[in-house]
Amino acid sequence: MRIAVAGGTGTVGRHVVEIAKERGHHVVSLSRSEGVDLVNGRGLDQALQGTETVIDVSGIQTTSTKKAVDFFTNATQNLLAAEKKAGVRHHVALSIVGIDKATSGLYAGKLVQEDEVRHGGIPWSLLRSTQFHEFVPMAVKAASAGPLVLVPKMFTQPVAAREVAAALVAAAEAGPKGRLADLGGPRGEQLVDLVRAYLKKTGKRKRIVQVPVPGPMGKAMRKGKLIPKAGAAVGRQTFLEWLETQTQQNR
Repeated sequence: MRIAVAGGTGTVGRHVVEIAKERGHHVVSLSRSEGVDLVNGRGLDQALQGTETVIDVSGIQTTSTKKAVDFFTNATQNLLAAEKKAGVRHHVALSIVGIDKATSGLYAGKLVQEDEVRHGGIPWSLLRSTQFHEFVPMAVKAASAGPLVLVPKMFTQPVAAREVAAALVAAAEAGPKGRLADLGGPRGEQLVDLVRAYLKKTGKRKRIVQVPVPGPMGKAMRKGKLIPKAGAAVGRQTFLEWLETQTQQNR
């Protein structure tokens, strides 16, 4: 089928594009670098012509509730409106496990996105996943201050981005199913332990300082509210296995 991938150059999106092509689909990537802007709708109508299914893995890196809500509201409404014009038959969206337990920041934006998808008039499938393994190096980069790295107190169950991408492509092939089983990684982990392993493996010398995030978000992070419940789908690759593949690729 012809699949459009919103956010096709991102952490998960690039895997979605690659896997979908490997499985014989015609794939169009939607990103600003490719002439499509989800926030203002530029280029969407042209890009979606003849498209049967859209997989939305677009996102924004922010801790601001307003910025997240504005982004996902505008991007999702524009995407769904263009899909209606193009006759798209299936909208697949990626969300985050536990967002209804921590309704601020990025999670508030994802809740808005889910609501738009459910009521957008296009048959849909929705997959919530846990944080990706790639979240750890991103967190280290964002939270470093000189020799220190500030690590939120968080119990997590990270999953490989490629496994999430494979699940999204499978969902596209299966047709609209509504809310799918959540997807998490194979092991529950303390984020600080993952950061420590990443720093050791990459030879980065930093002092780790654990910090509790305030409010409902921080409580959900500490209490393990952001991991899947029993019955969820489980990925195979552990964080340490993923980390080994990354260091091999960089040699």
